[in-house]
Amino acid sequence: MYVLCSPCVLNPSLRAEGITKPSDLEAYRKAKERCKKFNIEMVPLPCPETIYLGPDRKPGTFLERLDTPEFFTLMDSLTKTVDRIIELRGPPLCILGVNSSPTCGITSTYYGAEGDKPSKREGRGVFLARFPHMAAVDAIAFAKYHIYLAAPLFSEAERRYNASIARLLRDNFFEVHLPQEKSDDTALRGESEQDRIFHSNKEALDESDLLIAIIDGSDADSGTAWEMGYTFARGKPVIAIRTDFRRVGKHEQVNLMLEHSAKIVISEDQLITAIRSPDLWNRK
Repeated sequence: MYVLCSPCVLNPSLRAEGITKPSDLEAYRKAKERCKKFNIEMVPLPCPETIYLGPDRKPGTFLERLDTPEFFTLMDSLTKTVDRIIELRGPPLCILGVNSSPTCGITSTYYGAEGDKPSKREGRGVFLARFPHMAAVDAIAFAKYHIYLAAPLFSEAERRYNASIARLLRDNFFEVHLPQEKSDDTALRGESEQDRIFHSNKEALDESDLLIAIIDGSDADSGTAWEMGYTFARGKPVIAIRTDFRRVGKHEQVNLMLEHSAKIVISEDQLITAIRSPDLWNRK
């Protein structure tokens, strides 16, 4: 099991001068941490920019410095190198790229200005664009893998369903905090245990990258609603899964405040698709 990754994720010194921020370094660290935790090998892609321009280079767009016959010949050769890796190892889980890169961008790339088009545009960089059928993820998004799973946990049926969703997420290489695995869920717990549970879950919410909420039922569980609101107020994405076909109103599946602070999905397949969506981390 492996991912192909932009070599600068493993060695940030390969990036153009002056563009790497501390937040980038932290994201690359967490991306490597995630791979190590789930035993995913990180296989570096060749870096066309470094090979063509050298490691000591200023930032620039594709059109400014790379739009030459020699560079396309180099990319042809490097594409064959990647094809050989895949032939030997089998398909990777995905490619980890670096957004904005002229060669390894995932959803955005500094291609260069053409007419009235901006220098930065949507789409893959010119090298990763050669692998259009291969799933690709921005390394910064890949680094956000800690999930808080909020859900009611008061019946055996609820706990079993919560556990099944947690397994699904872990099978997709996410670290999951599920309160029922950490807490005494009896009605007899004392005040000190109540206090411990509250602070333990709040700490997990603070450390999470994303909240997934299960909101089945005639109304959302009050604790789950609080966790959704707290997460939204902190500017983190919220996805809510609702398999219940009942609606609370003509225009709402659930309470309007919850619906407008979360991405609502209705199945496990939709849940995984939503987590993988590049738009998730751009939600306002």
